[in-house]
Amino acid sequence: MTIEHITRANANVFEDLGLPDAENLKLRAQLMMEIRNFVNESGMTQTKAAMALKTTQPRLNEVLNGRIDKCTIDRLVQMLAEVGMHVNITITTDQAA
Repeated sequence: MTIEHITRANANVFEDLGLPDAENLKLRAQLMMEIRNFVNESGMTQTKAAMALKTTQPRLNEVLNGRIDKCTIDRLVQMLAEVGMHVNITITTDQAA
C-alpha cells in the first residue's frame, strides 16, 4: 500500500469530520480527558470517584467511555470543580496562515 497524499489534521478533529458544534465537542472531549486522568491517577474505584465528582457511577462510566453526548460542558466543569480542579478559558481568533 502506497500513501500518495496526506492531509494534515486541524486542531479540532470534530471540525475535520464536519460535525456541527465542533468547538463544543472539542471542549467536552478535553474536559472528559481531564476527568479520566483524575480517575486513573487517584486509584479510586469508579464508585468512589463518582462520589468525589458528585455524580453517579453510571454517568462517570459514560464519561470514561467517551460518551460525549451524555454530559454538558457545565456538568463536566462542575465535576472537575468538586475535586479541586479549575477550568480556565482562552479565547483566540482564527489566524490566517
